[in-house]
Amino acid sequence: QVQLVESGGGLVQAGGSLRLSCATSRSVLSDNAMDWYRQAPGKPRELVASIAPGGSTNYATSVKGRFTISRDNAKNTVYLQMNSLNSEDTAVYYCHTFTKYGLDYWGQGTQVTVSS
Repeated sequence: QVQLVESGGGLVQAGGSLRLSCATSRSVLSDNAMDWYRQAPGKPRELVASIAPGGSTNYATSVKGRFTISRDNAKNTVYLQMNSLNSEDTAVYYCHTFTKYGLDYWGQGTQVTVSS
């Protein structure tokens, strides 16, 4: 059973920063791409950032230059560093992986609220 456990959400003022964490197992982290998605009220879930097992990254246009996805293999954790936050970043953020075995896993989500 794959577990993705997010933490680090909260309330922050516009212009501030937060770092989200997603803890999982060593095998999941080493073998699969890891993603962060977010879903704002009344909007569809959207891909925010991805990191491949080799370390290559991709970002949504709306967060490029402000967010950084990274992985710490020693801690079996993926991070999303979010800087220069604005109200449009308010959403529930989810950690996700689609494994090489064709299985789809989501974390429970962590709320990020940016106050203006």
